[in-house]
Amino acid sequence: MLGCLSVLGCHTRSDDAGTVVVLIESSPNSLDPRVGTDAQAEKIDGLIFDALVRKDERYEFKPWLATSWERPDATTWVFHLRDGVRFQDGRPLGAEDVAWTINSMVDGTLITAKGGNFASVQTARAKDRLTVEVKMKRADESLLFNLSDGLFGVVPKGSGREFGRVPVGSGAFRFVSAEQDKEVVLERVPSYWAGSRGNIERLRLSVVPDAVTSALELRKHSADVAVNVVTLDMVRALERVPGLKDETGPGSPVMYMNFNVTAAPLNDKRVRQAVAFAMDRKAIVDALWLGRARVADTLLPPGHWAAAAPGELTQYPHDPARAAALLEAAGYHADKDGVRLRLEMKTSTDETTRLLAEILQQQLRAAGIALTLRSSEFGTFYADVTRGAFQMYALRWIWSNEDPDIFHYAFATSQMPPVGGNRGRYSNARVDSLLAAAATTPDVSARRADYVEVQKILADELPAIPLWYPNNNIVHTDRVSGIVGDGSGSFDFLRDAVVK
Repeated sequence: MLGCLSVLGCHTRSDDAGTVVVLIESSPNSLDPRVGTDAQAEKIDGLIFDALVRKDERYEFKPWLATSWERPDATTWVFHLRDGVRFQDGRPLGAEDVAWTINSMVDGTLITAKGGNFASVQTARAKDRLTVEVKMKRADESLLFNLSDGLFGVVPKGSGREFGRVPVGSGAFRFVSAEQDKEVVLERVPSYWAGSRGNIERLRLSVVPDAVTSALELRKHSADVAVNVVTLDMVRALERVPGLKDETGPGSPVMYMNFNVTAAPLNDKRVRQAVAFAMDRKAIVDALWLGRARVADTLLPPGHWAAAAPGELTQYPHDPARAAALLEAAGYHADKDGVRLRLEMKTSTDETTRLLAEILQQQLRAAGIALTLRSSEFGTFYADVTRGAFQMYALRWIWSNEDPDIFHYAFATSQMPPVGGNRGRYSNARVDSLLAAAATTPDVSARRADYVEVQKILADELPAIPLWYPNNNIVHTDRVSGIVGDGSGSFDFLRDAVVK
């Protein structure tokens, strides 16, 4: 008789009927929501903890732990908390807990990368049991975003540096155990204040770094759910396996290509525009993403309240002849082999990015651009990107592009590394001015007008090319139902999912 062949270990469904096995690619770097910044941490923290506000389908903010809020002046926020919420250990959640959570990220209690999200906060204090006042050093309209789901979770007052080892939140699932590079186990909180329609008793989040192995676990029904874990060709194959289903829907993360605009030839916007015209993004989406992605015109997700309409932005349909004409006008003439220009694109060893670069290499050749590809493991690749040692690269923004402040982080003159994410060293005084105004005005219509103008400038000057929004793909066994994913690819659907 053969022994167990599953990397997840052997267990019987009859003995573990209420458990759902979810595949994740890596262990979370911390289950303290003030510290964890990787995708696994933020997804799992979303089940254990609650944020003050939640984003709706237009990425506007709705009440959650905070039932309402107001702005007495430009540098003061007052939040009124929901009464009756308790942490999973029975302690009531109140204003002192919220104030501690915020202050601990900015006063030195913790050393955390998330402290930068609250750099404009002076202090938070409890005015009474259910009222929190946040005083700002300067006006910052991104505060609500940084207090929202996926980015923020309230921890009990006094939680210190070791809190992530045994986290306690107020969310729908409580922490049970974690083993590095193996699994995280959570169990349902029957008395969860927000309620749920689900019946999953326990979640076993199993670490399986290899996509092929993940696909085999799903095929054998040793695992129940995988969110954006297996490649699309694997998804297509798994859809044909009896007892497996795929829920696919629009995603908010955006793939983009970035240029180093500090040196020739990419310091000339005509060259950057030529690259855009030479690309056939729709063909790449069809070939690489099997149609499960939407071509992007801006970094913000479709439907976002601050997103410019396509008709407001310069468009770059596939047109190699126009690309060649732009290069000719910029002084790049074809040689005997038809080559006008040589560029280098850096990529990680990620399979999808590597294939993208290979397709792009063929497409640009038609416009007279010879593209050299240089691939390296992610650490080396990212170090080069951060220090500006590149001409072109492709990456994706996840979650951060749900806040229009992404334009400040990615394109403001003040945000060049190591301070921010302006890795292409783009600088435009008008863009800086518009972003500064948008960050400080509470008038939503005025903010949107500023952000739309920024998007118009970026679409013309093209320091980066928005590529596409990949769909979220949730592959699951038919023993789990009621799965409704969201744009960010979070695990929130597990609150209401039902297991047979």
